Amino acid sequence: MTHYDLAIIGGGPAGYTAAELAGKNGLKTVLFEKNALGGVCLNEGCIPTKTLLYSAKVYHTAQTADKYGVTCENPTFDLSKIIARKNKTVRKLVAGIRAKMTEAGVEVVVGEARVIEGIAGQARNDNSPVIAGLTRNPLIEIACNDQTYTAKKLILCTGSETVIPPIPGLRDTAFWTSREALENKEVPASLVIIGGGVIGIEFATFFNTLGTHVTVVEMADEILGGMDKELSALLRAELTKKGIAFHLAAKVVAATDHSVEIEKDGEKSVLATAQILLSVGRRPTLAGVKINEFMQTPDPNIYACGDVTGFSLLAHTAVREAEVAVAHILGELRITNYELREKMSYKAIPGVVYTNPEVAGVGKTEEMLQKEGIPYTVKQLPMAFSGRFVAENEQGNGVCKILEGTDGAILGVHLLGNPASELIVIAGIAIEQGMTAKQLKAVVFPHPTVGEIIKETL
Repeated sequence: MTHYDLAIIGGGPAGYTAAELAGKNGLKTVLFEKNALGGVCLNEGCIPTKTLLYSAKVYHTAQTADKYGVTCENPTFDLSKIIARKNKTVRKLVAGIRAKMTEAGVEVVVGEARVIEGIAGQARNDNSPVIAGLTRNPLIEIACNDQTYTAKKLILCTGSETVIPPIPGLRDTAFWTSREALENKEVPASLVIIGGGVIGIEFATFFNTLGTHVTVVEMADEILGGMDKELSALLRAELTKKGIAFHLAAKVVAATDHSVEIEKDGEKSVLATAQILLSVGRRPTLAGVKINEFMQTPDPNIYACGDVTGFSLLAHTAVREAEVAVAHILGELRITNYELREKMSYKAIPGVVYTNPEVAGVGKTEEMLQKEGIPYTVKQLPMAFSGRFVAENEQGNGVCKILEGTDGAILGVHLLGNPASELIVIAGIAIEQGMTAKQLKAVVFPHPTVGEIIKETL
């Protein structure tokens, strides 16, 4: 039996971040991962999809190069090479994480870990560590590969899993999830995507750019639930111009290998398709895990970070949660000044959709503020008010929307247009630090940059 200061189950963004921080701060740390370091985000989520989307963006740029006075005759693509580049990128980044673990002195154990003592909550399925009631045992016991490990502290970073809804006939079809879509080396003639969330819309833009006839079926009345509705509708309009079809407020009631039956307003219709991509969301691998502001579960020796908490399901949130958890653990094991400990803040978690054009938001949306009864004013400008945007986006447009409180505080910022994914960082910092519109306006923005649109809007 080997003893550690900290054990971590799950090697995704939360797990490997926590392991590196703990190891570098002198804690004897073991990290358990049953598949591959990097978790879903690196191996079949964030990084692979963005690699594919960038290839699609380059192809689209070549197709439309004449707008910029550049001739690029008959551009083509090779999907097998695009997939190969994606795999090379993933391998490189996985190797980088492995090197970080070695540098930090973290022991990595490949295998499925099982908590012997457990915490409050219940396992969702057999692929999750067993959680079996509260324990106050000063040492946590974990079994993996027929060996037993003990630790003073444990962080659960077991992530999330794809939701498979009970659609009649679906399980008898060769449907894709994001995993299969990322490995496919042939462009389907047509594709029906069930679910208009972030993952579904990103795949819609990828396959549409490569020439697939894409149809998106979404149960809600707008795509990208949780994002600003006005900007979501504007993005949908842009994607419709590019040939993507949308069925909103529609429910899939049946599926076969080559068709999807939908119901809308009491009427049913059938959509023929060469392939189905299921993208209705993800859920935590463990049910009922509750955490406090330090990421502690009801058992103070056990923490939970990342998708398993069910709160954000975003890699960047998981990274920050891991930082907070490890800071608290270091305080528990080494210092007595609890006032110095960091607390998790969720008020400025950015959300990004890596379509072309991109859409991003941070803070409150109008829908949230209306529901909460918080008064606000809207400041909004077309992205064309930025000279740099006009120079780099021929015939393109977008929107910068800033929501301001009655006291001048910035409550939310929402952007449509490239590079929204980078610009949203500015807004996130402002909201997290409690800056007012007046304070942010006083910041000198370099010219010409697309980021100036934030200052112009204010």
